[in-house]
Amino acid sequence: MDNLMSGKRLAADIKACVKRRVGSLSQMGIDVGLALIQVGGGASDEQYLKTTISVSKTVGIKTYEYRLPETASLNEIINTINQLNNDERINGLLVLFPIPRRINPRRVVNAISPEKDVDGLGSISVGMFAAEESMFQIFDKDDFVGGVSSAFRNRACVPHGFLPCTPFGVIRLLEHYGVEIKGKNAVVIGKSLAVGKPLSLMLLAKEATVTVCHKSSADLAAHVRNADIVCAATGVPGLIKGDMIKDGAVVVDIGINIMPDGSFVGDIDFKSVAPKASLITPVPGGVGPVTIATLLENTLRSAQNNVLLKTPLILQ
Repeated sequence: MDNLMSGKRLAADIKACVKRRVGSLSQMGIDVGLALIQVGGGASDEQYLKTTISVSKTVGIKTYEYRLPETASLNEIINTINQLNNDERINGLLVLFPIPRRINPRRVVNAISPEKDVDGLGSISVGMFAAEESMFQIFDKDDFVGGVSSAFRNRACVPHGFLPCTPFGVIRLLEHYGVEIKGKNAVVIGKSLAVGKPLSLMLLAKEATVTVCHKSSADLAAHVRNADIVCAATGVPGLIKGDMIKDGAVVVDIGINIMPDGSFVGDIDFKSVAPKASLITPVPGGVGPVTIATLLENTLRSAQNNVLLKTPLILQ
């Protein structure tokens, strides 16, 4: 199909830049490290863990796995995070979700040092993002290609806010395919702190007219039919059908659901939606690769922030 928005090429470009910069740091004797904490473990987070470790190796980022049992207490999890916050080998720290329901996820995420919160989900990172203090990343056309971003070089103090990887990946994928966001009607389905809320803020920053729908929204189809850009992140397989999409809409499927037969499907009923969409992401292979590449880029940013703060002239 010629209307597929595959994330593989964009992810490859991001990873190539990350690999180059990781190599430069390595020549200075500086390693880049990413820690991943898994509590218990299901099929989806196990797959994400393996994929992230594999991709990290290809760009030279060292990974450190911390697997805690399903019975781990909140104190045990936070103690592990505190140890990693003080571990100089670790530039990025990611807790894989879901975690056991008896554990308060916000207590866990907020225990991560903002300087290492490379998934941008802690309260400090979210606050900086909502206040548009870290939003400059989505406008920085230099981005990270070829060296330190101009936005970093021109700041006296290096910011510690990281944008959430999945919604930032959606914005990058849209722009990679030349989708005009400004002035468009965008509908985000899902209001999670990990995807829906930050994605809606990013689309607003790009001057789209944004509607956020969720499980309590009345007449979901009416909202979606008015959308030029549809972004679904609900975890409900096939929720969005072809008769809910207007002709020519751009459709981004952020959901990934494991079916009983082991296959992966999204929140969009691909078979009925694809013929009506001008562009549509596949599942898998759409937003997912860009999410992981952005996570690695944020980990590299964290390492460079650390170097810039401790030795400000080394990367000038």
